[in-house]
Amino acid sequence: MKATIYHNPRCSKSREALAILNDAGADVTVVEYLKTPLSRAELARLYTKAGISPRDGLRKAENGAKPLKGASDDAILDAMAADPILIERPLVETDKGVRLGRPPAAIREIL
Repeated sequence: MKATIYHNPRCSKSREALAILNDAGADVTVVEYLKTPLSRAELARLYTKAGISPRDGLRKAENGAKPLKGASDDAILDAMAADPILIERPLVETDKGVRLGRPPAAIREIL
C-alpha cells in the first residue's frame, strides 16, 4: 500500500502517524510541508477527499489563525498556502482516502 504523509518531524502526533504507517508496512512518501509547502489547490483537494472543511484543518493554536476566526474557507486556504504552519498535521493520504491524524490512530481507517 502506498501512503503520503504531510509531516512535521517536530510534531509528536506526526511522528506517531508515521510510525503507524511504517508498522503497517506502507510504502510511505514523506512530504515535509513546512519545507515543501502545499498549493492552495492541493490543500483544497486533500480536505475535500478527507470530507472536512479547511477550517477543520486549521491549526487554531497558531497566532496566525486568530485573524481567521470568521474567515471563509477560501481565505483560510489562502492563508494556509501562504503560511503552512497554519496547517494542522499530519495529513495522510492513501488510495482509500485522506485523514487528519488527530488522533494518529484515525489514519488506520484508510490503511
